[in-house]
Amino acid sequence: MIKFRKFAMYLFLIIVSFFSVFPLYWMVCAATNKSAEVISGRLIPGTYFVENMKALLASQNVGRAMTNSFRYAIILTILSLIISSLAGYGFEIYHDKAKDFVMNIILLAMMVPFVATMIPLFQMFSKAGWLNSTIGFILPTISTPFLIMMFRQSARSFPHDIMEAARIDGLSEIRIFFQMFIPTMRSTYAAAMTITFMNAWNSYLWPKVIMTDSNSQTMPMVVANLTQGYVTDYGVLMLAVLFCTLPTAIVFFCLQNAFAEGITGAVK
Repeated sequence: MIKFRKFAMYLFLIIVSFFSVFPLYWMVCAATNKSAEVISGRLIPGTYFVENMKALLASQNVGRAMTNSFRYAIILTILSLIISSLAGYGFEIYHDKAKDFVMNIILLAMMVPFVATMIPLFQMFSKAGWLNSTIGFILPTISTPFLIMMFRQSARSFPHDIMEAARIDGLSEIRIFFQMFIPTMRSTYAAAMTITFMNAWNSYLWPKVIMTDSNSQTMPMVVANLTQGYVTDYGVLMLAVLFCTLPTAIVFFCLQNAFAEGITGAVK
C-alpha cells in the first residue's frame, strides 16, 4: 500500500511537471521553426533559428529594448527594495497606533486598480516632462503596499535585544538598519528582489502609455509590436518571447531557494 501511494505520488508529480515545462519547451521549439510549422503544431526543434533571428533584428531594435528593460528593472528594483524596506522597518520597529492607521490606509491602496489612476498619472507626468524617461517608468511603482507589508512582517522577527545592544554601543539608527537589519533579512530581500524585478521586466501597460518614443520601448512592447501587422510571423514572435522570458527565468531559478524562504518568513 505504501509503495502504491509513493508510485501514485511520483506519477502525479511527473504529470504536473510535464504540463508545467511543456509551454517552455514549445516556446523554444517554436523559436527555431517557420511560422507555418508553428501553426501546424510542430513539437520538435527546427533549423530556422538564424532566419528568425535575422528577421527579428531587422524589424525591431531588440538591443535597445533589452538595454531599456534591464535599466528600468534594475533601477526600480534597487530603489524599491531600499524604500519599501525602510518603510516596513519603520512601521514595525517604531510602532504606534498612528503608524497602524497609516499602514491600514496603505493596505487599502492595494484594492485600487492601477487603471483607475493611470490617466491622472499620465497627465501629471506629461506636465512634469517625464514622458520617455526612467523616472516616469519607475515612480508609480517605486514602492508598493505588498512589499512594505512583507518587510514589516519580516521586521517582527528581528531581535530587539540586538538593537538595544547596538544602541548602547553607539550605533546610529541608520547604521543598525544597513549593517544589522539588511544582512539578517537576506532571504526577504531576495524574495522582494525577485518579485520586483519580474514585475518591472514584464510591465507593459504603463510603459505603453508613458513611453511614446520608439527608442524608449521595452521588451514586452517589442513582443506586442510583432503582433500588430496583417500577418504574424509566429517563429519570430516566439523568439522574441524567448528573449523576454530568459532574464526573469534566470533570476527566479538563481534565487528560488531564498525566494521560498523569504516568502515563508514574511507570512509567519
